[in-house]
Amino acid sequence: MKKYTNTGSKDTRSGFGAGMTELGKTNENVVALCADLIGSLKLDEFIKNHPERFFQIGIAEANMIGIAAGLTIGGKIPFTGTFANFSTGRVYDQIRQSVAYSDKNVKICASHAGLTLGEDGATHQILEDIGLMKMLPGMTVINPCDYNQTKAATIAIADHHGPVYLRFGRPVVPNFMPADEPFIIGKAIMLTEGSDVTIVATGHLVWEALQAAEALEAKGIKAEVINIHTIKPLDEEAILNSLSKTRCIVTAEEHNIIGGLGESVSRVLALKDPVPQEFVAVNDSFGESGTPEQLMEKYKLNSAAIVEAVDRVLKRK
Repeated sequence: MKKYTNTGSKDTRSGFGAGMTELGKTNENVVALCADLIGSLKLDEFIKNHPERFFQIGIAEANMIGIAAGLTIGGKIPFTGTFANFSTGRVYDQIRQSVAYSDKNVKICASHAGLTLGEDGATHQILEDIGLMKMLPGMTVINPCDYNQTKAATIAIADHHGPVYLRFGRPVVPNFMPADEPFIIGKAIMLTEGSDVTIVATGHLVWEALQAAEALEAKGIKAEVINIHTIKPLDEEAILNSLSKTRCIVTAEEHNIIGGLGESVSRVLALKDPVPQEFVAVNDSFGESGTPEQLMEKYKLNSAAIVEAVDRVLKRK
């Protein structure tokens, strides 16, 4: 099993921008809509090359979702872009009625997700968006881990028919997934093999899980790390195959402990293989203002917290 190394830290939102630039060249049906956040969503290159395929909606996110739903009727593939908070909470009714219920081919692309939005504070740091989106029937939910995977995911969802929620972030984070790694919706990626504990992580916590695995290895504990980039549909087979060896699991996510990846995994365990589980997530609270590093430390969303969770779960095996 290859060792994953940081090839140069980048922000995942730039991966989205690079994916949109690529789609602009390869898929003439792809159009972009933005709610007055072009720079934040890294859409400048797409707009420069394809101005006729871009719609600046302004600070009117509900209108943006409605327009996007309408564009699908003519065969367009609309990608909407704004902060995760405004992509979900502010427009949930429009997404539910005009996109999910109507099964419209809209790609809801959400930057600045989770705590690592940082200094903008709790009102902008949405920690319940995965839960909101995964509850909608027919909605695919994707949370890539780095620049390369976000770019690959952006390109992949254009070929997937149906509504998609694509979640990514603001800060610069390690870029460690190979640029040529295939992105298959609903198919998890095993990063390290192990026999003692399964760690399933999503988004920014995947790199932290790899760091935790190294620390655990130094203690003689072999962790199997799985990158869950697609939260819905969840790759149950990958999780259950791993648990057949390890018999315990830790889930790690930059999201509320309620409604996220951890609860999706708990359902699988309850129905098919009840083994001990520990959670690394925000413990049912809002965030606050601070640097991404300060917040990840305070809310225990880092490799040290994952190691602690592994220690707890091993005692319950």
